[in-house]
Amino acid sequence: MPSDYAQLALDSLRDNSNFQWYIIPIMVVVIYIYSIEIKKALKTGNWSVVTAGLALFGMDLINEIWNSLVFHFTDHAAFWMTPGDSVYIIMIGWNLEIALMFSIAGLAFANMLPEDKKLKILGLPNRWALAIGFGIFSVFVEVLLNAADALVWEYSFWNASFGGIWLIFFFGYFHFFIAAFVVHDMEQLKNKLKALGIIYGIGISALILFMGILKWI
Repeated sequence: MPSDYAQLALDSLRDNSNFQWYIIPIMVVVIYIYSIEIKKALKTGNWSVVTAGLALFGMDLINEIWNSLVFHFTDHAAFWMTPGDSVYIIMIGWNLEIALMFSIAGLAFANMLPEDKKLKILGLPNRWALAIGFGIFSVFVEVLLNAADALVWEYSFWNASFGGIWLIFFFGYFHFFIAAFVVHDMEQLKNKLKALGIIYGIGISALILFMGILKWI
């Protein structure tokens, strides 16, 4: 039986009646940011930032799919859910506002990566140090959202306790930034595109199967 929060999210799942005009300028801002990065890439031939941004968003998509499958198989709750007000809830734990945020989060992360891959930050290789830093910041934001009941947790092991925080860090965010810097640092564009093909091949195939055909999410 769905939990109270799960039911709230389900009641608004993919409901067009919640549309608000504020989402349009936000989408335009996202398009504008990508247009700047694409223009830079066309001029320099360096697509590292754009592909890193797309890699992170693709990882977020996969994360939201398996989280939704948790709800399907338990029929109780997903690990995280978005029952609060949203212009559009795409999946039980993923709304359009979150999707737009992660669509540019990878660009911000990639722009922070030093050109010198050997540079160390606090004694750590800079890629790993920044991935840890961005992951911790993401967890901090999620804790704030949970405190506002905008993004809720149902299971006792997925919470703001010491053990729960580490689960959220490793399974909720850290691998996003690892994927982003790995794709960013690939030397050849064809390898970046292959990596994106794998990430989005998994994500889109899962969407077609679990959302389109089986109607599980």
